[in-house]
Amino acid sequence: MNHVFRAPLLLLSIAVLVSTSCLSAQETKLITEVEGISEYRLSNGVQALLFPDDSKPNFTVNMTVLVGSRHEGYGETGMAHLLEHMLFKGTPTHNDIPALLKDRGVLNLNGTTWLDRTNYFETLPAKDDNLEFAIKMEADRLLNSTIKGEDLLSEMTVVRNEFEMGENSPASILMQRLMATAYEWHNYGKTTIGNRSDIERVPLDNLRRFYAKYYQPDNIMVVVAGKFEQKEALELLEKYFGSLKSPDRELPKTYTEEPVQDGERLVVLRRVGDVQMAGVGYHIPAAADPDFVAGEVLSQILGLEPGGLLYKNLVESGLASSASTFNIPGHDPGMLLAFCEVSKEKDLEAAKNRMLETIEAVGTNGVSEDDVKRAVQRLLKEREQTFANTEAMAIELSEWRAYGDWRLFFIHRDRLEKVTAADVQRVAKAWCVPSNRTVGLFVPTAEPVRAPLASQPKIKELVGDYKGRAKIAAGESFEPTPENIDNRLITGELSSGLKLAMLPKKTRDSRVNLVGKLDFGTLESMRGQSTAAALMGSMLSRGTQKMSFQEFRDALDNLRASLSFTGSPGGLQFSIQTKRENLPEVLKLLEQALKAPAFNESELEIVRRENIAQMEQMKSDPQGLAVTEFQRVFSPYEQDDPRYAPTIDESIERMNSVKVEQIRELHKRFVSGQHGQVAVVGDFDPETTRAQLDQLFAGWTSKEPYTRIPEPAITGLAGKRTKINTPDKANAVYIAGMMLPLRDDHPDYEALAVANYVLGGGPLASRLADRVRKKEGLSYGVGSMVQADSQDERSMLMMFAISNPENTEKVVGTIDEEVGRFVESGVQAEELNNAISSYLETRKGARANDGQLAGLLLKNLETGRSMQFQAESDQKIRLLTKDRVDAVIKNLLDKERLIIITAGDFEKANSSAGDGEKK
Repeated sequence: MNHVFRAPLLLLSIAVLVSTSCLSAQETKLITEVEGISEYRLSNGVQALLFPDDSKPNFTVNMTVLVGSRHEGYGETGMAHLLEHMLFKGTPTHNDIPALLKDRGVLNLNGTTWLDRTNYFETLPAKDDNLEFAIKMEADRLLNSTIKGEDLLSEMTVVRNEFEMGENSPASILMQRLMATAYEWHNYGKTTIGNRSDIERVPLDNLRRFYAKYYQPDNIMVVVAGKFEQKEALELLEKYFGSLKSPDRELPKTYTEEPVQDGERLVVLRRVGDVQMAGVGYHIPAAADPDFVAGEVLSQILGLEPGGLLYKNLVESGLASSASTFNIPGHDPGMLLAFCEVSKEKDLEAAKNRMLETIEAVGTNGVSEDDVKRAVQRLLKEREQTFANTEAMAIELSEWRAYGDWRLFFIHRDRLEKVTAADVQRVAKAWCVPSNRTVGLFVPTAEPVRAPLASQPKIKELVGDYKGRAKIAAGESFEPTPENIDNRLITGELSSGLKLAMLPKKTRDSRVNLVGKLDFGTLESMRGQSTAAALMGSMLSRGTQKMSFQEFRDALDNLRASLSFTGSPGGLQFSIQTKRENLPEVLKLLEQALKAPAFNESELEIVRRENIAQMEQMKSDPQGLAVTEFQRVFSPYEQDDPRYAPTIDESIERMNSVKVEQIRELHKRFVSGQHGQVAVVGDFDPETTRAQLDQLFAGWTSKEPYTRIPEPAITGLAGKRTKINTPDKANAVYIAGMMLPLRDDHPDYEALAVANYVLGGGPLASRLADRVRKKEGLSYGVGSMVQADSQDERSMLMMFAISNPENTEKVVGTIDEEVGRFVESGVQAEELNNAISSYLETRKGARANDGQLAGLLLKNLETGRSMQFQAESDQKIRLLTKDRVDAVIKNLLDKERLIIITAGDFEKANSSAGDGEKK
């Protein structure tokens, strides 16, 4: 045990708690208000944003500390990220923060670290004293976190485990190497996760000094967003954040500037894998620079599917199986990145050259105004969806504050709407030049063309007294109890036979979610149709008989709408998210896609290549191999049975064998509007929407019979352990589970669900997380889940963990030991009460999410239930006792029946251990 500095830390905590708390309301200044967001500045420098939204019964508190990998010095790489982990360990006043938040019904919590900032956020139900708790807790851990030696030792392995996750991904490690090569001096070239030796060797005193230096009230922004009273929130911020003592030091500013790149650079990565990749990066201006927005539009024009230039020149031509682009914005000049995946049998050099030619030709040939409009519409749609989601917006503000000022989010939108084709060409001509790219070989040039030096924008002058636009539509305050939902719910049946559920309510930005499922076929008629059914879903959004793929995608973007399809043997699901005024037009697009799909052979080939490329990557990926094997154990059917789980090689073979005629015939014979369900939640007109849906599906019939394909539990399986060796993969995967013959209406289900929540279902606070992650430091991610069917007596209890291959056997043994204790001793009374309260809040939070609520209503239609079923289930959970839960644990959780699968580089791990037997 390391006791160094423990007493000083406690003294510091006491000093902070008794520091002056006489901050008056007059000392807090209202700085500005932009589109519903109010900025205040407390007397000690704390920047606070209030963003009220009464449409959901939750709020989010997000604390952003302006420190990221950009601020790290020699030997400090990864320190900002490591501190993010340590701040969840707690303070003398708030011990074990995840557990405290779980007990209050937390709906979402996390911390993230990036180039310019670190943030901590939690979303809680807007009830009781949750707001005060969240603000008080964040203010406390800002200064008083117990950075203890024993916690650092255990968390070190967890962070190293996270580091190794990235090492497993060829795309991730290639981007890391590319960035490191592109930046010679600036810290943007250093990955946020840090250098392995820095992570493992960081002195505790250094970490504490870093914490004390940057975690101060003059270096943070606190956002409170969601349902709350502004006066109360401001008073709580003044009470807990405003009372913190201002630091005596003046925080130093980073000043390293990356020189203009003076020649092409090359990086070659050689590792185990099954798909070739090529990438290229170009230095671009900072996020606040006026030219950055044109660079973002350029990235979209290059990478959008299917109209993107790289998609057309690489994917449609067959040179690559996929192509993508994205920007890395920052406080300082960032990067424009492009990547492509190339099958083994294809020419990587040819694909790389075509990628470079396509990008750099924009500076010479330009782009069309239609291309710009398409890209802008896509970006505006994404921004509107973020702004309509209070939690997402609260987190998004962290990024823009880190770039210089949160109001840049709106200024960037204003600039985005004014981008022209000339702007895009000018930016491409300046920045997308050979001397500014990282990829390929160095070529001496008599007259090199170099990019201009990017200057740092003057943020204060830029934002000035910017006020933005009018606030978007506010949603109503709707408590998502089963009773309230049932009281407002409109149910019925369309003339075609489809069941319908509609829940109209006012939502933020007038958003509406619509989901549906069309049922078809029988067990016998769907034999051999699994891959064709899945591809049918993928193909429905890739053009109709009236519109090309590009035209269809443009129409959705122009309507600020998302429309997706998922196909499976016996079912076709669709999902819509849009705004109230656009729903009628989106439903017309849905009708085209469902009734008159194009099913173009050329598009099928593209989808086929994309799927096969993903499958090829799975052949050497621990997680992909483990999940596939796990699915196969519980699906012991004949190969043509639609419930059969194929191997990866079988999936590739099936993908290659499907013809477009098979998909057309499947759609023509089976898909109709006779059987299925549709649910709509949000801001819409019920009468108009019902009439349009009735017209959409009326008269669309099929002569093929429909009978739901049953999926009963596979019982009688004996427990076993399977090891899969994956050479040269730094991360290992553990999956364990067992199947139970019960539905979600079984008398034992609620007790099983809560028991799972205690065991491993709670966010960061559970038996497994406390033991495997916090105490032993063996895994970055560990937990459990229960999935229960609503129609078949089939439930799955699963546990999962990731770790270093050297620690896999420790993970297996530790989880086995913890499960054994759980079965033997059951739950503790206080632990059970906290779990019941938190689990019920989680369920309530799911009902507050319109997309999830629409899915629940869809399931109710399918099973013939009302929300009364959920109300009764909630009540059963409230009445659970320790004896009842303990009995279910002992009766259902049998360690001897667990199917355990581990995958990783165990040969290397055994070799490193020196005395382990190779398997």
